[in-house]
Amino acid sequence: MFDSIRSFMAELAGAGDDFGSRFAASDPRVATAALLVHLIDVDGVAEPHERERLHDILKGRFGLSDAETDELIALARRRDEESVDLYAFTSVLKRALDAPGRAGVVEMMWELVFSDGAVHELEDNVVWRVAELLGVSTRERVDLKRRIAARARPLSGDA
Repeated sequence: MFDSIRSFMAELAGAGDDFGSRFAASDPRVATAALLVHLIDVDGVAEPHERERLHDILKGRFGLSDAETDELIALARRRDEESVDLYAFTSVLKRALDAPGRAGVVEMMWELVFSDGAVHELEDNVVWRVAELLGVSTRERVDLKRRIAARARPLSGDA
């Protein structure tokens, strides 16, 4: 019983079960990664190529090593499983990032959505909700979607 109270108090203080992690609970990289993890799971199927693309996006955008990226994804997955809504992540990002930074998060989301060559309606809805919570305008969200869609290549076998 005391352990559960101690764990609850540690979570309130921001320590959680991530003691020793290089990523703090309030790190915008964790919030971004949690949104991306949520996005690849939203349609019920996290394909291997989506997980690989998630790894590549986070590693490239944040300049992380493979080990750091794996740690970030594991922490983000735990955070996503513990959360009840997207606001927990978007509120961190609104405090930490300027408008171009928040648009960059939406751009990463579209990159992940288009990694399989198609947009699932649930994925589109998550990106829309996150963009709204981040204060990214509808126009900018749609422009980002079009730009990423134009860059997306068909998967092998598709034509």
